[in-house]
Amino acid sequence: MIGIVVVSHSAALAAAAVALAEEMVHGSGPVVAVAAGAAGGFGTDATEVSAALARAASPDGVLVLMDLGSAVLSSELALELSSPTHPVRLSSAPLVEGLVAAVVRAAGGADLETVAREAEAALLPKATALAEHGLSAAPAPALVAVPGASVRLTLVNPQGLHARPAAQIATAVGALAAEVAVEAGGRRADAASSLELMTLAAGQGTEITVSATGADAEQAIATVSELVLAGFGELEAS
Repeated sequence: MIGIVVVSHSAALAAAAVALAEEMVHGSGPVVAVAAGAAGGFGTDATEVSAALARAASPDGVLVLMDLGSAVLSSELALELSSPTHPVRLSSAPLVEGLVAAVVRAAGGADLETVAREAEAALLPKATALAEHGLSAAPAPALVAVPGASVRLTLVNPQGLHARPAAQIATAVGALAAEVAVEAGGRRADAASSLELMTLAAGQGTEITVSATGADAEQAIATVSELVLAGFGELEAS
């Protein structure tokens, strides 16, 4: 599993962002190391970033997320100081949204390139939601038919496919040998991407179609069905 480094001018901001991201995977995600708040105040320090890179080191690579401009400079200098032997990618992703997306996708076992791509597309759900209200321009994902095992399910949890349920699905199917899609309202999303799932804007009572192909297709269908029918653990006990 890849490692992740968060470089921020504010220790409080970094801690809150990490807590939010880890809430999505309940402790089963990647190592997330923080370098934030130089000398106990605001700022970044290349030495601290270098130490964070060492803590998050993984043969699968490390993704570095940064907030403001000088965080990029500190991260670049840290790479020169540490000369890591594993791949390290500095990402232009938004810090909070990108971190949530990266942690979820990494928890599903995705490689560095895939996790980086997911993080850098992290503003898609927000852009799509605004586009639906005429406040932004973002194309809706096209509906594409996927052959293979499939099931129709109705979302029973109060808020439907919001961030946490989307993360549960993405993490569960990301580790399987299957291509899984979720369709709702004429849209299709990659089930291994919590970001794409959230663009479906599927609330309580929405009927979704889950389709899967590959060696673990049946297991994927069963796994997603179990999550949906259980309300993603959000249903009140009777």
